[in-house]
Amino acid sequence: MAGRMVVGSAALAALVRPASAPDPAGGHRMLPVAPELTGLLPHRGLRRGSTIAVSVGRPRRSGGTSLVLALLAEASRAGSWCAVVGVPTFGVAAAAELGIALDRLALVPDPGPEWPTVVAALIDGVDVVVTAVPQTVSASVADRLAARARQRGCVLVPYGRWDGADVTLQVVRGAWEGLGAGRGRLRRREVTVSARGRGAAARPKEIKVWLPGDHLTRVIPRPTAAAAGAAGRSRGALTLVGRA
Repeated sequence: MAGRMVVGSAALAALVRPASAPDPAGGHRMLPVAPELTGLLPHRGLRRGSTIAVSVGRPRRSGGTSLVLALLAEASRAGSWCAVVGVPTFGVAAAAELGIALDRLALVPDPGPEWPTVVAALIDGVDVVVTAVPQTVSASVADRLAARARQRGCVLVPYGRWDGADVTLQVVRGAWEGLGAGRGRLRRREVTVSARGRGAAARPKEIKVWLPGDHLTRVIPRPTAAAAGAAGRSRGALTLVGRA
């Protein structure tokens, strides 16, 4: 099943009711993320009621979508409902490969002018709501949605610029692996992910990971001193830059 495609207010209301039912993660304040990403988040997981923004970066195809998928995977695997709003190119096949449960995934590719209403309704009944951020969204609307997420215990994940997020994640650098001299296949991407925020997340952090890694995201290990010297001469050392 390629996720639940949601069209119209009635279909959305019908979805939110079953999503509100108890689930294995419902009684906890923290939703899990892949171990490799815990060091980017102040509570080492997705805290219910928080807003975790993923900046799209420049160029727009910068690995942000892969990062969103990696954030959703463990929570979905543990039983949480997830929704993705306003991302018509969202890859359900890639989501399934990472372990996201498609029968607990709601997709609203084009919410249109009702975007705030759609997002608010999903916040009421879904554990994690990912939404592309319209260019025209006002600060007051953003604040109301973040406040609603806090009240309902939903994790709001704006995909785009979102001032005032608890944590903002961004892929700042990336390089593909798999292509040889004129042949091969793109297999995974080495990316550097930065995290900045407020409160417990005020100290900036940065890590290097593979997206995707061994069926998920994997931190690139810190090399030994000898290996680092050799790697630095050939292609640059792969290190864990930030600290958990």
